[in-house]
Amino acid sequence: MAITAAVLTISDKGAAGQRLDEGGPAVCELLRGIGAEVVFTEIIPDEKGRIKAALIAMSEKVDLVITTGGTGLSPRDVTPEATLEVIDKEVPGIAETMRAEGLRATRRSMLSRAVAGIRGSSLIINLPGSLKAVRETLSVVLDILPHAIEKIKGETSDCGR
Repeated sequence: MAITAAVLTISDKGAAGQRLDEGGPAVCELLRGIGAEVVFTEIIPDEKGRIKAALIAMSEKVDLVITTGGTGLSPRDVTPEATLEVIDKEVPGIAETMRAEGLRATRRSMLSRAVAGIRGSSLIINLPGSLKAVRETLSVVLDILPHAIEKIKGETSDCGR
């Protein structure tokens, strides 16, 4: 099954051209490694309304939306809140697994507020913003993404096969 994907980098400095986006390109590279076609990328500031609008627009066009950035504790980190406001169903096991695996590398992983969920027939997953964290967290769930998207699209075979 071919997976179409969009990558949304959420960064005030990145959107203003003051910081090079390394996380977004890393997400694209990892997704291509499982055969996904990244059809859209964008960098936007940490503004809840803009994040929500982008998530809604992207989820109507692709199977998978990955965000990077805005999942921490700073006052402008609102990606999880924006995501929760647009998803239909939460998929907590994805974020829980990413945080648990992240703890192997740093105890700061427990500070991530990333969420994952379904909007329509699209899976949305939040990742942290740093290049290292993007690679560590997305790598943990890459292998389940094709199956998750099949299920979201209505595949009826048993999960235990």
